[in-house]
Order: sequence, then C-alpha cells, then structure tokens
Amino acid sequence: MHVLVAGGAGYIGSVMTPMLLKEGHTVTVLDRFFFGPTLSVAEREYGGKLRLVRSDIRSFSPSVLQGVEAVLDVSGISNDPSCELEPDLTKSVNVDGGKRLAVHAREAGVRRFVYSSSCSVYGHGEGLGLVETSNRHPVSLYARAKVEVEDYVRNLGLESRGQFESCALRLATVFGLSPRMRFDLAINVMTKNAYVGRRIMVDGGGRQWRPFVHVKDVARAFIAAMNAPQEKVTGEVFNVGSDSSNVQILNLAFRVRDAVPGTEIVHAPTDPDLRDYNVNFEKIRRVLGYETTVTIDDGIREVLSALRDGQLDPDERRWYTLKQYLFLREAERVLSELAVDGRLLSSPLS
Repeated sequence: MHVLVAGGAGYIGSVMTPMLLKEGHTVTVLDRFFFGPTLSVAEREYGGKLRLVRSDIRSFSPSVLQGVEAVLDVSGISNDPSCELEPDLTKSVNVDGGKRLAVHAREAGVRRFVYSSSCSVYGHGEGLGLVETSNRHPVSLYARAKVEVEDYVRNLGLESRGQFESCALRLATVFGLSPRMRFDLAINVMTKNAYVGRRIMVDGGGRQWRPFVHVKDVARAFIAAMNAPQEKVTGEVFNVGSDSSNVQILNLAFRVRDAVPGTEIVHAPTDPDLRDYNVNFEKIRRVLGYETTVTIDDGIREVLSALRDGQLDPDERRWYTLKQYLFLREAERVLSELAVDGRLLSSPLS
C-alpha cells in the first residue's frame, strides 16, 4: 500500500514511518522537518520505498497525493504552550491545514484517512472511564482544534458514502523514545528531570487524572486502523491507550521517583489543572483487537536508560517543542530583517 504520513518526521511519525516501511508499504512523508533529519536511518535502509516531501499541510501541492491509498495524519503544532504562543498560527495549521489535507485526500481518491485526535478533548472530564460518546469539554486551544477537525473529517467520510473511509484516534498522553524526542510530555519530562536534577515539579495539585500510551503503541494503533475492514472504522472514533494506564499525576511522580532514588517531589504553587480525564479503552480492544504492549514503568526505564547511556542529550533544544518554535520564530525575524535576496552572509551570486 502507498501511505502518506503527514507529520511523518515528528515525534509519532518518525516511529511510525519505519514500522510502515518494515511491513512493506511505500511511504510518502509530508513534513516541514523543523526538528531535524529524524528519518535519516529509514532513508538509508529503505531507499526508494520512502519519499520525503518538505512542505506544509496548508500549502502542499495536491499532486503529492497521487497514487496514495491511505493518509495517516499526525501533523500540526503540538502541546498547549506551543499552540498558545501564536493562536492564529495554530488555527491556520491545526484547523485550516488539517481540513485542507482531508479535502485534498478525498478529492485524490484516497480510501482510508486516519486522523490523530487526543484524549485532551475530554478536558475536565465528567466522571471516570470516559468513552468515545462522552461529552467533550476541551479547555485548551490545542484540544478545541482537535475537536473541530475530528468532526470535520468524520463528516467528510459520512458524506462520501463509502468512498472516503475516515476515522479518528483519540490518543492518550504519549511517552517513550523517538528519533524526534520530546521532553515536554509528562512521563518523559519527569524522568529527565529526575535524572538531571533529582527533582520533579508537580503542577495543579497532582490529583488530576491522565491516561498514557507508548509512542510505539500509538504507531501500532494507526496501522491497525489503516488495515481494518471498512465497516469497522468509517466514521468511528477510538480512544487509544489502556485502562491500566490511567494515572493521577502525583502517582506518576511517585513511580518516577521510585526509578530514580534520591529524587524529590515538589508541588508547584499553581492553580488546579483543568485537564482531568480518566478514559475507557474497551472499544478499540473490542472492535480492532488492539492491546497496548508497553507499560508506564517500561517507558520510564527506557527513557532513563537512554539518558544514562548518553543516547539522549537532555539539553538539546529540538527536544523541547516550545523552545524550538521560539528559536525558529527568532530565526525568521532575523532573516526577514537582515537578509538580502534571501541571504545573510553569502553573496546572491555565490
């Protein structure tokens, strides 16, 4: 199958793309590559089976979708602080760009479209064990954008009468190693902070619930949704994670502390976190036969081992989404102010 992965060089995409290639698929990656050459190993190993397209979901040429049979959309500006940095830009990318990708995919004859949504759409959840039909109460710009595109993609699929098979995956908070590492996700950052400074800061009181899922299990969920029969996925939404992964943030901090002896847990003087959701994952087990394979404790050990072995540099700017976006924004400002014919130091003719 020819699969296009939008955001295929990002945190989830750079794990999922090699998995697709290993299964024998041809993969086109559509990405801005803001976080470096995260697919360099896959390029060397799979050669002509992998095509990299450096472009933006808001402006890419629809010709990129020619011959594509499935689109897996994990693109967009991630995490709440990065989205709040420039709200208009977030809406342009995460909402307008996401809708544009889905429309062009349908027009190009793509059969299967899997959209990456988030359990954060539940926001301040009503009770425990939230299911896909539970009320959504998004409390951040990031989550509100997910709600809007999730509904839009679903309607596109329902209107197409079987010609465009769309579904959405509401991901638990992701953790684990990736070629495009992230140290702005709860498990990853707590483990890094415990290792580097023997100190974990808990915001919002720590009693708020969150579900978690390993990045490899997320990739497996996308592939399962891509391969499932039409009648099981068209117009459907699936929570992605496991019931046992629902953890209160303070309990998570205790588990990281147990893995890094001598770590201190400090409560930040912040207001209660409005994001508080405990999620049920029975539907994806029942319908797609999907089960997660990596536990929270496995993920803590994995990240800790990579830090101890020097595989990860905890100070690398690219592993912090907001820091990288701030760097790129400043670089863009300097270029616009000082460049001549698009160049800084070199001559236009050199």
